[in-house]
Amino acid sequence: MAAGSRLVGVLLAAAIAFAGYSVGEGLLKLRTGDRSVTIKGLAEQDVKSDFAVWALSFRRAGNAFADVQQALSEDRASVLAFLKSQGFADSELDAAPVQVQDVYAREYAQANAPLRYNGVGRVTVKTARVDAVAKAANQTDPLIAAGVQLTGEGEGQGLPVFQLRGVNALKSPLLKQATTNAREQAVAFADDAGATLGELKSANQGVIRITDDDGSDYDRGRTIGKRLRVVSTFVYQLD
Repeated sequence: MAAGSRLVGVLLAAAIAFAGYSVGEGLLKLRTGDRSVTIKGLAEQDVKSDFAVWALSFRRAGNAFADVQQALSEDRASVLAFLKSQGFADSELDAAPVQVQDVYAREYAQANAPLRYNGVGRVTVKTARVDAVAKAANQTDPLIAAGVQLTGEGEGQGLPVFQLRGVNALKSPLLKQATTNAREQAVAFADDAGATLGELKSANQGVIRITDDDGSDYDRGRTIGKRLRVVSTFVYQLD
């Protein structure tokens, strides 16, 4: 029995040792197979806006409805004449109907309001000629001198809004640049780690952000120049 017990003990120890070796080998393979590196690729590009929207709003007030309406109509004609003198065609201009309100007819009207009627009008420029809009926006003094009361209402609050509508055409080369940037970083990391860069395991192209090129974090449409920025994330296998 003693000899048999010793034999059983030896076999049991051998089995445990083999099992431990097998588990160790399995963990080693798991860690080796899971070796990877996550890299973020950055790409930036400065571009020019390709469309502009400029709303010129104007206001009048008075105690006679007809007088306010007439004044607004004349202001609208002055604004249209100014814009056409700046080279804008009828197809680039949108003149909205003038609107006149009776202040006394409002639900919470003040009976002592000095002027009973006030009204607004608007002419909007919509064009791909962004440089022409930027130039004209700095030459509105004649309108003000003529008595046109330009206001900061509507889209852009009286200032041109510069847009980038053709961003899709720029997307592919920008993402390619981010991919190249990420791979260069991954290769350098693998070299430093004494490994070889393996296959691409996953990728997230990220979102292309558009901002004004004045250092702001948003695209508020204030500048003709825009900055595109994308951060793409890649996971590479390390061999």
